[in-house]
Amino acid sequence: MEEKIEKSKKRAKRMAKEEIEKKKRRIIKIFFTTVAIIILAIVGLIANDYIVLDQNKKINLVINNKNITSNLKNDVLIENDIIYLSKSDVANFFDKYIYIEEDSNQIITTYDKKIAAIGFEKNRITINGSEKDIYAHAIQRNNIEYLPISEMKDVYDIEIEYMENSKVITMDSLDKEQKRAIVSSNLPVKSSTNLIAKTVDRIKKGDTVIVVSSDKGYTRVRTENGKLGYIKSDKLENEYIVREEMEEEKQIEGKINLTWDYFSKYGSAPERNGTTIEGINVVSPAFFYLDEKGNFKENVGNKGQAYIKWAHENGYKVWPMFSNAEAATEGGLSVTSNIMNSYEKRQKLIENIVNVCVKYELDGINIDFENMKQEDKDMFSRFIIELTPRLKEIGLVTSVDVTAPDGGETWSLCFDRHVIGDVADYIVFMAYDQFGVSSTKAGTTAGYDWVKLSLNKFLKTEEIESNKIILAVPFYTRVWTTNNEGKATSNTVTMKNVDKVIPDGVEKQWDDDLKQNYVEYTEDGNKKQIWIEDSDSLKAKLSLITENNLAGVGSWQKGMESDDVWKIIKEELEIK
Repeated sequence: MEEKIEKSKKRAKRMAKEEIEKKKRRIIKIFFTTVAIIILAIVGLIANDYIVLDQNKKINLVINNKNITSNLKNDVLIENDIIYLSKSDVANFFDKYIYIEEDSNQIITTYDKKIAAIGFEKNRITINGSEKDIYAHAIQRNNIEYLPISEMKDVYDIEIEYMENSKVITMDSLDKEQKRAIVSSNLPVKSSTNLIAKTVDRIKKGDTVIVVSSDKGYTRVRTENGKLGYIKSDKLENEYIVREEMEEEKQIEGKINLTWDYFSKYGSAPERNGTTIEGINVVSPAFFYLDEKGNFKENVGNKGQAYIKWAHENGYKVWPMFSNAEAATEGGLSVTSNIMNSYEKRQKLIENIVNVCVKYELDGINIDFENMKQEDKDMFSRFIIELTPRLKEIGLVTSVDVTAPDGGETWSLCFDRHVIGDVADYIVFMAYDQFGVSSTKAGTTAGYDWVKLSLNKFLKTEEIESNKIILAVPFYTRVWTTNNEGKATSNTVTMKNVDKVIPDGVEKQWDDDLKQNYVEYTEDGNKKQIWIEDSDSLKAKLSLITENNLAGVGSWQKGMESDDVWKIIKEELEIK
């Protein structure tokens, strides 16, 4: 009996073991079958180069080979074969300073060398002062303003194409490089370089594609349908350049050395024939100004034309100063304000500037507007925004003078330095009058520590590119007189004459914070103080230009300097 039981146990164990082995074999079979199916699927997908062909459900916009559809704030519209882009999207991709001019109900937009005005009623556009007919106007849809961008290709310097079958609009800047190549075989265009990737388009042997970029054996291309994707680089041949990159040439190679050659409206341009100024490459004579009624005036004449001829013969660029000082002094702040707050008046002023620049064959303009209302800050910026493309169109430079960031409403807070520095070719920091003529407390004209602190605000707070900043230094200082009641007054003394006003026996002391020599003495019972501008203080300020890679130096004004300054500037800034 026991023997039968033992045999039954052994049989049960054997059957259980066989069952386990059968289950293992089934699991292994299922595993390998599944793997085989996956492999066959992958091979099949690769062989067919197809997972799903990307189909656009709405219009896609590709700008300079980037699909920016997901970044659009509003859909692109197409009405009567006209392509419309919303004002906010134009601001995002072309002109961040675009705005609606309420008086004339026009959209004003600027881009590189163009300023354009387009209304909501007439099929007409004004570009750089010239009016022409077009096939559309600005429209409103659901309280959103749209521009007929397909009619504004000349403004934004682009070419536009709409591929209706693929629902893709492409916009390409004509100043950017474009490469094309020929496809050597039929193949799919993939969304990525991964082994398994969505097919976005198919191309055939002999098709032409735009080459976007190449890396690690793959090339990103744009197909004739406007689709962006990847193919293997060895499938392309006969690559060629359709357009070269357009690079803007600078007027001045290396550091700028500008000096103002000032004379009042009652004077005339100085006689400089037969002379040279060592290291100078830009001169800014006081040719243009606003009068007390806001009229554009010039003070060039025969002597001014001789001055321009002298400058050009010596290789100097001429960027005349255009000032509002006369208007602000005689007519008050409202004169400049009235012009800045009127689009029509700004355009008239800009036309005057362009006309004289062409007439006298000038190289640029230096805008020196001071003493303005704080509330006009944005409108002064508009003036610079609208002026710069007009000058750029004819190859001229726009430079704008501004004061230090901290100061009074009409002296300092009237400038948006970030916008000016962004738009103009150069922003000129007039780094002087730390303690000016109106101060009742004695102090330096331009201490190194103050100049450095202010300059850091230009660079960091205002976020202005360093190579756009010209640091202007003074060729003068002030003799301060403080009476027994503690009230200080001053009179200006030029750099070349400062040693003549210091009495014999008065010793100069070096202030290492201000990087200036200082003298103090008593005269007629009053305390006298002079913070001296000389070669030592000049070298310290010039070091800030080198250390911060600034565009160069400006100097106020020619005729006040000591004999050694031009050699110092040339050597310190390595001007050829």
